[in-house]
Amino acid sequence: MTKNQILRNALNSGKLFTAMAAHNPLSAKLAEQAGFGGIWGSGFELSASYAVPDANILSMGTHLEMMRAMASIVSIPIIADIDTGFGNAVNVHYIVPQYEAAGASAIVMEDKTFPKDTSLRANGRQELVRIEEFQGKIAAAAASRKDKDFVVIARVEALIAGLGQEEATKRGLAYEEAGADAILIHSKQKTPDEILAFVHAWPGKVPLVLVPTAYPALTEADISALGKVGVVIYGNHAIRAAVGAMQKVFAQIRRDGGIREVDAELPTVGEIIGLQGDEAMRRVEKRFLR
Repeated sequence: MTKNQILRNALNSGKLFTAMAAHNPLSAKLAEQAGFGGIWGSGFELSASYAVPDANILSMGTHLEMMRAMASIVSIPIIADIDTGFGNAVNVHYIVPQYEAAGASAIVMEDKTFPKDTSLRANGRQELVRIEEFQGKIAAAAASRKDKDFVVIARVEALIAGLGQEEATKRGLAYEEAGADAILIHSKQKTPDEILAFVHAWPGKVPLVLVPTAYPALTEADISALGKVGVVIYGNHAIRAAVGAMQKVFAQIRRDGGIREVDAELPTVGEIIGLQGDEAMRRVEKRFLR
């Protein structure tokens, strides 16, 4: 099966699909090795890796080329986080085939205004576009894809914006009607109660997508038992793990005045060379160098 078919079949199967965030090919490769079903091409993580806010500061081209780079390394589907679609429905109609050609198997687009503010920022500016406007963007995305198995996911930010369950459900159903293959419902509450209420009441036919960053107590077993969720995304754990590890190592080197103590705790240079695909390169050398 193609990567697109793998993701499409997972959504149709009713079995929970897991996706881990990544911000470069190395983190994507590590996620695949760990056993995740797919990669979340996270705008938040990529912005963080450039040390800029997650507020549409990076260009579409920067994000697109990172998706292409990751897709060339991993054999599992990539779900590209395209924020608000980098413009209106005309922009969306243009860029979705670009992401498809780059090797992504899905896009997730959210119903906030451009430029966006990151969802979990305290006191963030969470402004939503009109339902009809976002329906047009979803319809444009669905119409422009070349492969029918390419997945279009609509992200509902009504709970993030404090607009309540009724508005969130209204928007989710409207986006399903416009052609979304799944609905990502997001929440910044520290417990899963708000999300669980939405899931239990969800009357739509398409599966839901959850990102349990703010409510980490909800396990995959809990999510599977709900029966309406097709994908769980771990949205920022790669960059948080990387930052935490680097802060710890850098601080120890400064305390110790050298790398003697910390060196034994780190992956070896040989392990990194292995992750770089050195063995495959040597096979190419042996075969083709004259």
